[in-house]
Amino acid sequence: MLGRRCAVLLSLLLLAWSAPAAAPAVAFGTIEGGGQHREHERLTRAALACANGEPDCFEPATANYLAGHDREFGAVGAPDSDEMADPAAHCDNADYLAGGYPQTRDQAAATLTNCVEHLRAQFRRGLDSAEGLLDDEGEVIPEEVTASPECNPKEREETRAKCATIEAFGRVLHGAQDFYSHSNWADQADPARPIGDDNPPGLHRPGPSPLLDLRGAAVATPPADFTTGCYVLQDRVPGVGACEQRITHAALNKDRGLIDPVTGRATEPGTPRGQVATNFADAVAGAIAESRRQWQDFRAGLTARYGEDRAARMVCALTHDDPASACQGPRRNGVAVVIVVIVGLATGAAAIWLARRRR
Repeated sequence: MLGRRCAVLLSLLLLAWSAPAAAPAVAFGTIEGGGQHREHERLTRAALACANGEPDCFEPATANYLAGHDREFGAVGAPDSDEMADPAAHCDNADYLAGGYPQTRDQAAATLTNCVEHLRAQFRRGLDSAEGLLDDEGEVIPEEVTASPECNPKEREETRAKCATIEAFGRVLHGAQDFYSHSNWADQADPARPIGDDNPPGLHRPGPSPLLDLRGAAVATPPADFTTGCYVLQDRVPGVGACEQRITHAALNKDRGLIDPVTGRATEPGTPRGQVATNFADAVAGAIAESRRQWQDFRAGLTARYGEDRAARMVCALTHDDPASACQGPRRNGVAVVIVVIVGLATGAAAIWLARRRR
């Protein structure tokens, strides 16, 4: 979600001047600087890292790749490196306001559908990639699940199944999290100002949202007053260019602020809409709930496609730092049982032989 491209591009110029190897960022923050505080990383850790005790949580090294760390965007930050200009990746441009608005309700709903279908494609790509985690006998393939060297979502030649699966799922998380910052689903309008394109109504609803059902085939009809923000490079209030007389990203986003990566507590909102009431905290809470729902749905999708046993080992391989040791399948477990039996028989035979010698 964060400050969108203007603030992002300015941040990039500053970072490029002050430090080598800086990269672009968009939406909820992906970098530390230019008003961003790595919000996507912190949201993802608060939702899915093992520090908070969630089931099937991501262990530290794997969480580093999913959420990003230091100067690494991670999987959740990947859209800010190569999908900056795609509104579907960030749920932008589905803006609408009743009464003579430049975009019709149907046009806004179609744009929202584009976002959902874009995220569904990434969801399915993740399910497809997971097939490569296991061999035909259900064992994890060590070279496909290793995280050393660390996965790189910007490396087009990255072929490891674990890396590809987590990258696709990270892109799902990015768009799902942006939905809560870039729309009015979770927020409230400023009660001190009249409703308009600079102060759209808020729905003040919790996450997860039925609009982001990525396992379904249809897209739920959005509420009458639902809107996201229109985005162009010169993001401002009032809107300019294609966003003239429209609700802009600048008017609606709740991208910036501090998020505790363990508890998810949100403080110090950094955008005008985020500073109204508890809007930033509500957007963060919705995004965390949505991230957990998407992971639950992804696990369910693995089970539906591959069966319960294989899906369980896939989830283990995706979340553990050392899947080759932690996620043994039926063949290796069977070998282990045989070894235990043989050792037990040998120990018993040795005990009998010693007893006879003593007699």
